[in-house]
Amino acid sequence: MQYLGELISIGVAFSWTATALLSEMGSKRMGNVTLNFVRMAITLVFSAILFWVVTGSPLPAKASGEAYMWMMLSGLVGYVIGDFCLFQCYIIIGSKFGQLFMTLAPITAAIMAWFTLGQEIRPMGIVAMVVTLTGIAITVLGRGDGSHRLSLKLPLNGVLFAIGAAVCQGVGLVLSKIGMDHYEASLAAPCEPWILPFYANVFRCLAGITGFFLLLAFREGFTSLRKNVTDRTSMTVATLTTIFGPFVGVGCSLLAVQYTSAGIASTLMALTPIIIILPAWWLFKQPITAKSVLGALISVTGVSLFFLF
Repeated sequence: MQYLGELISIGVAFSWTATALLSEMGSKRMGNVTLNFVRMAITLVFSAILFWVVTGSPLPAKASGEAYMWMMLSGLVGYVIGDFCLFQCYIIIGSKFGQLFMTLAPITAAIMAWFTLGQEIRPMGIVAMVVTLTGIAITVLGRGDGSHRLSLKLPLNGVLFAIGAAVCQGVGLVLSKIGMDHYEASLAAPCEPWILPFYANVFRCLAGITGFFLLLAFREGFTSLRKNVTDRTSMTVATLTTIFGPFVGVGCSLLAVQYTSAGIASTLMALTPIIIILPAWWLFKQPITAKSVLGALISVTGVSLFFLF
């Protein structure tokens, strides 16, 4: 089928939009840490089912201790710190603005890969960074009062959580890449390329569920967890968040690059900040302004420059 990869990529963008909206609902209903803990647990259960169906064993393929270390570190940065910041920013500024700031993740990943993997940042990459930052600035900055020409239109703590989430996602992505390279190299027998990220993600989730358990134990207590695991609506939202994120989103993103170029797929999958504008207005009454639409378009254009040129 012609344009199958492109269609799958657009579907992934809608899947990640659903994840962001559901995460905002779930965070406000269950609490940030509780939702993340439940989501990590559900992901591990789904992973075991997937492995059992595909390989006959519920466990991921064995790898080296070094691979486990890198994947656990990726989970600590990407899930524990990154998702904590992301879900907290959803509570404060909403998923629409949260997803806009997540366009900073490719910038962070590029800088991190430059430091750790020696990957060169091309001139077009610098242009992409400037364009992305310009789009975000157009959306979140407004005319100030008195001596301030510009002012921030969003709560500062929400913006800082959003930036922290984007930075952690970019850093976590590079750490995950390093971990998967070690994982693949240490396998006793080669595996299907599509399942390797799911194998690796188990160890990221183990770091995640450990981190969120400790946060529950020493920061919030288990009252919210006990209450929400017996609440059908809360568990439905948490389950859907998990399905649309790690499973449908990640699985289809891997499938998309088999039918089209990685650049086109990555660009189409980065459309979430634009797609989310209308449902965020419908669900959460977040206003649609010309500046917010223009800023999202410019930011997505900046992301596309990373992958297409």
